[in-house]
Amino acid sequence: MPYLKINTNVSLDKDRKNALAASASTLLSQLLGKPESYIMVEIASDASIMFASTNEPAVYIELKSIGLPEADTEKLSASLCDFIDAQIGVPPDRIYIEFSPAARHLWGWNKHTF
Repeated sequence: MPYLKINTNVSLDKDRKNALAASASTLLSQLLGKPESYIMVEIASDASIMFASTNEPAVYIELKSIGLPEADTEKLSASLCDFIDAQIGVPPDRIYIEFSPAARHLWGWNKHTF
């Protein structure tokens, strides 16, 4: 049920995207205590992103989940920023993260909702 989208203007080839997605899935499972079998990760690269009046490397992240621990968003922000910096070299001051809790009845999967 957690969904993580990493949107960046950094150019990533298919192998780097797949490796980043796999690492992000594992990290998210650890951070949220959710099984990886429910985690979806999307990586979008080469986006046209202008941030702070420059097109220097930047990242926009969306994290949506049922039961998103809103009290932990600062910790999640730090972990995700550190992860992105280590993986693709975008510093934390060039990253925005949107956290969105999802209601169970508004999240569908396998012909049902949670």
